[in-house]
Amino acid sequence: MALSWYGSLKEALSAVDGPGSSVSGERGVGGGCINSCGVLTLSSGRKIFIKRNSATAADMFRQEAAGLEALGAVSGAPPVPEVLGGGEDGRFSFLLLEYLEAGPRNRNFWEDFGSSLAVLHREARNSACGFDGDNYIGSGPQPNRSMDNWIDFFRIRRIEFQLKIAADHRRLDSSSVKLVQRVMDRMDTLLIPCDPGGASLLHGDLWSGNFIVGPGGQACILDPAAYYGHREADLAMTRLFGGYERSFYEAYDKTWPLEQGFTERCDLYNLYHMLNHLNLFGGSYAGSVISIARQYS
Repeated sequence: MALSWYGSLKEALSAVDGPGSSVSGERGVGGGCINSCGVLTLSSGRKIFIKRNSATAADMFRQEAAGLEALGAVSGAPPVPEVLGGGEDGRFSFLLLEYLEAGPRNRNFWEDFGSSLAVLHREARNSACGFDGDNYIGSGPQPNRSMDNWIDFFRIRRIEFQLKIAADHRRLDSSSVKLVQRVMDRMDTLLIPCDPGGASLLHGDLWSGNFIVGPGGQACILDPAAYYGHREADLAMTRLFGGYERSFYEAYDKTWPLEQGFTERCDLYNLYHMLNHLNLFGGSYAGSVISIARQYS
């Protein structure tokens, strides 16, 4: 479904909630460092979620909406908030989403989450890696022009792209750049191709800050950087910054067993995210980039 794009927030609210709808209250929501987020209470009593940024960030919201709609179309996958619309209002752009009322985790929260992610990866497939358009990983650009070979895609569209940004901005010295390049040269022996069913639809940025406990106590996933690729890349990201519970991984593997050696490949997938963090947030991530590269060089 095409994203409905409006020329003002007032116009968007009227389309979403009926003519004359207005905001009767707003509660700010923390947790993000890119957008300003809040919950709007409308004159009808309905609540919706809003994300705001500068007008120059409008494309970021368009691509986020495309990712949410792709993920939300897969039956049995982790739920996502419905995209209600977006637009630009003067100097700011916005995205309106379904408001998901948070609740306590259900008894089988991690097991259900792991199993439903496996369903997403198994059922939503594509013959090539990539996505319909380039999008964003955090606020950084993420190129998605399609390639048939997963290892080539990861090497070129993910590592090489981020490494060039880091080198151009001197966030890594020349010896560290060469170290990462040696890893790129070895990727054909380090990674495995997608299975014969094709590339899986990935959330793309599935760290622990990008899910919430939604209605019914189940995991709802947010803020995607969606593309088709190897499912191991999504699972590797879940292990960064604290990781998920063990029962999540056991349930995933029970639903769709992983191929042997995933644990040994895991850090290599996360080299992408460490390079992206280096480019977005600065030199404190250089050590992590170098440490991972040394493992695989």
